[in-house]
Amino acid sequence: MASFGTAALTALLIAAAPAPAQAEAHTSTAHVWLTTPDGAYRMADAGFVQFGRAGDTATPTVVVDPNRKFQTMTGFGASITDSSAAVLYRLDAAKRNDVMVDLFARDRLNFLRQPIGASDFTDEPAYTYDDVPAGRTDYALRHFSVAHDKTQILPLLRAAKKLNPELQIMGTPWSPPAWMKTNESLVGGRLIDSPAIYQAYASYLLKFVQAYRSEGVRVDYLSIQNEPQNRAPSGYPGMDLPSWQAAKVIERLGPMLRANHLDTKILGYDHNWSEHPNDAANTPPDEVADIDHYPQELLESPAARWVSGTAYHCYYGDPSAMTALHNEFPTEDIYFTECSGSQSGDPTMTFSDTLKWHARNLIIGNTRNWAKTVVNWNLALDETNGPHTGGCGTCTGVVTVGDEVTYNAEFYTLGHLARFVRPGATRVASTSFGTTGWNGQVMDVAFVNPDGSTVLVAHNENDNPQAFAVRFGDRQFSYTLPGGALATFVWRGHSDDRTIAPTGWTATASGSAVGDVPANAVDDDASTRFSTGAAQQPGQYLQVDLGRRQPIGRIVFDTGASTGDYPRAYTITASTDGITWGPVRSVGAGQFVTGDLRGRSVRYVRITLTGESGSWWSVADVRAYRNW
Repeated sequence: MASFGTAALTALLIAAAPAPAQAEAHTSTAHVWLTTPDGAYRMADAGFVQFGRAGDTATPTVVVDPNRKFQTMTGFGASITDSSAAVLYRLDAAKRNDVMVDLFARDRLNFLRQPIGASDFTDEPAYTYDDVPAGRTDYALRHFSVAHDKTQILPLLRAAKKLNPELQIMGTPWSPPAWMKTNESLVGGRLIDSPAIYQAYASYLLKFVQAYRSEGVRVDYLSIQNEPQNRAPSGYPGMDLPSWQAAKVIERLGPMLRANHLDTKILGYDHNWSEHPNDAANTPPDEVADIDHYPQELLESPAARWVSGTAYHCYYGDPSAMTALHNEFPTEDIYFTECSGSQSGDPTMTFSDTLKWHARNLIIGNTRNWAKTVVNWNLALDETNGPHTGGCGTCTGVVTVGDEVTYNAEFYTLGHLARFVRPGATRVASTSFGTTGWNGQVMDVAFVNPDGSTVLVAHNENDNPQAFAVRFGDRQFSYTLPGGALATFVWRGHSDDRTIAPTGWTATASGSAVGDVPANAVDDDASTRFSTGAAQQPGQYLQVDLGRRQPIGRIVFDTGASTGDYPRAYTITASTDGITWGPVRSVGAGQFVTGDLRGRSVRYVRITLTGESGSWWSVADVRAYRNW
């Protein structure tokens, strides 16, 4: 097989790697990159858009608050499966180098989730690193070897690391060796319930980390089973691993890693946002507690001390499950570790369909719901979406390798994050009007890089162009996104805004439309709203309880995307006890209505309508700031 040469890689890297994108942005402009569903623009440099002074606009305005911070980002990427390695090695060495440069230097992918042994995407019989003849065992792991990976997989991993030194690697097994399992097969079954087997499996995973390190590949993360509730994989390696058995393995693996001075982190679960009904229906009696509760069961077990986070996949449920887990375990990290693109029924629509679904659910939906990573499945596949053993026949790779190499929608969706959001970047607050389920609005997520630059990734869910604005402190810009487009905006500068998290806030109102309840105004989600559902009348009000008395600089009532539903005439009052109220100076007659409290200590703020209008009144988001 042809190999990668260091000199060739270095030359290609120097020629192909762009300067850090954020360095190009100026304090008065945002740099824009654009991808459209028709493929006419594919990570196209769309130039610069000018910031101006913040003010009322007829278009919905996204507010970015960089001083309200959420999770720290780790990376974005895919998996070099056996199939990915095989199709990449069908290319001659020079072309393979070109593709690797595109993936890891130009697109700047920096996270790879690697199967430990065979998965469903392999072009050969299933294997592990310690296979012995049927009926035999190897508790001492004398036959353990990663020799299989030395021909293709390990060289590719080393090449990726040279091209992108930020690269981090996660290892995940689809099955332990058959001799450790109840059915003595790599397909299905579960671990034998034996302390000796738990010890052997933990040792097996430890030896994988050590063997890869001896080959020059650092394994930064481990999960102990891919999709542990997939009990009947269709012809490919897999295993039922209930949380109680996972805990027994982790309680052994954690101390082993520490004793061997390895800082590899253990991630739990590694399965769907929500349990698939078919999996739930076939749950054995000893794991019914795991139904839609597997991560919680693991994090509530003694093994939790060794678990660094929870990993999720996309094949059932939606990203909000990760926020629900975060709310239960706010100190535990969350990672998104697998989702495959899929060929559409009409293959000519695959690029468009993938761009839109991945933009909503993976690129923005995941990161807005606490995921530190966004990881696709196969890095590369052939024109028949293979080779594969059982499993998915319509899965697509980040690239397709045939007579020519095709860069699929996944290459660009990942790139809209990976090229601009650096490891160590922090997700920050931004109002977003779109939803993962699709509501036709603009959806977005924002980050601040370690160098201080700000990145906003925005997706137009509508098939028609939509204009929107972005407000950052006392500045804003406007932009029109083509239908279905995904865009990244990068700029420098800072905002003095000091937003208060709406934790514990509640709201009451004089009335609301069905579903548009007052609580929607304080749920930290601008895609929901409180609405009167009727024409504006004097006396209609919305009252916010901030949970405790505290100094407030200003409070903003934001209509969100319903920009025509702003209050035509109103007063704002505030109170410390909900009984005695005092007036608040107010400004605004559009999307943003602001009450200027100038540091007054209050607990309650009320906005009351004083005039009539045929328009409804809506509030999508209430924000309070320390400063004014």
